[in-house]
Amino acid sequence: MARKKSPIRVGVVGVGRGRSFMRAAQATGMELVAICDTWEERLQAEGTALGVATYVDYEQFLAHDMDAVVLANYFHEHAPFAIRALKADKHVMSETSACHTLGEGVALARAVERSGKIYLFAENYPYMVYNQEMRRLYQKGAIGEFTYGEGEYVHPDPPEVKLARSCGRNHWRNWIPATYYCTHSVAPVMYITDTRPVKVNGFAVPYDYGDPSKTQHVGRADTASVIICRMDSGAVLKSLHGGLRGHGNYVRIHGNGGLMENARHGDKQRLRVWREPWEKRKGEPVETVYKPDFPTHHEAATRAGHGGGDFFTSYHFAEAIRRDEPPYLDVYRGIDMSIVGIQAWRSALSDSAPVDVPDFRRESVRRKYAKDHWSPDPARAGADQPPSALEGHIEPTAEAKALATKVWARQGYHGD
Repeated sequence: MARKKSPIRVGVVGVGRGRSFMRAAQATGMELVAICDTWEERLQAEGTALGVATYVDYEQFLAHDMDAVVLANYFHEHAPFAIRALKADKHVMSETSACHTLGEGVALARAVERSGKIYLFAENYPYMVYNQEMRRLYQKGAIGEFTYGEGEYVHPDPPEVKLARSCGRNHWRNWIPATYYCTHSVAPVMYITDTRPVKVNGFAVPYDYGDPSKTQHVGRADTASVIICRMDSGAVLKSLHGGLRGHGNYVRIHGNGGLMENARHGDKQRLRVWREPWEKRKGEPVETVYKPDFPTHHEAATRAGHGGGDFFTSYHFAEAIRRDEPPYLDVYRGIDMSIVGIQAWRSALSDSAPVDVPDFRRESVRRKYAKDHWSPDPARAGADQPPSALEGHIEPTAEAKALATKVWARQGYHGD
């Protein structure tokens, strides 16, 4: 009789966003054994409900008997936590962004290579059902060669909702520049077409003093961002993301033999495929609109968060560990997707001039950027620190500060 494989013992950092990964562990053959967070009240409540060990101290958490770590901590802190986990002989799945500076990207790539462990970048939007179907169609040549693509992640919210998930004046959501949160729009196009950006031009839609969702919130960044990427194939990608009106996420892929995009109206999980009348085969429709199934694990993925993406990131992480093979969303693609936002902010602050996106697969390239720690993080203030908005420092209004104090108190947060 074949022996039953032991489950992969996993710990999760971050009990807010981390809840989705906790739920996905069992569904993908992993066993949740520990969780870690500095917010003790929430940590203890989750630990009791799940029956797992709890840790406030990250080093003590890493000493727990487990195989892998999932990082769902703050956006700008993933790389240092990942490097420490790799040094502790743990596999790592890291939420976005993979790194907050180019220097961190260099250190992360080196740490993964030295460790020999699995690293998966948990960017979930490529695994939405229509993006997986577009990848399948593109790989079989259904629309020819990629020429132009668009990725959109437009996510407006009222100020109360934004404040509830960004407790504290210097919570990362309150100062991160508009270009940085770009992976949900860039990653699907990269995944579908197997291309990477080599140069970017960044543009910011300025802070809008006529928008109550901005002025009643303590955020100090611009409203939205557009990034134009030149890909290594010569194709062009437009990324749009931010707090504009018109919530939705869309992906559009033009090839030299057709077009694919998810629907903008009605059921947005539907896929539209278009071929010009003069190019299609006889009997083939010009336009096809349908709702695809997930290629595998349809029921489990349908129940998961982020349109199925949260299931598939955990699934591919577990499979990569079992096979001891790097996943598709490996450390290099994770860094590529993440530093687009950093380099695009450099561009936006330089009148949108083009800026290179270095390839950290090569050590000869990494050496140039190893000490590049350019960052708008208030905790990393330095002589060359960039602002969080095009106009420079933006001071929240008294009304916004009063509302923040009220909302944060309801969340159990009583700091500044």
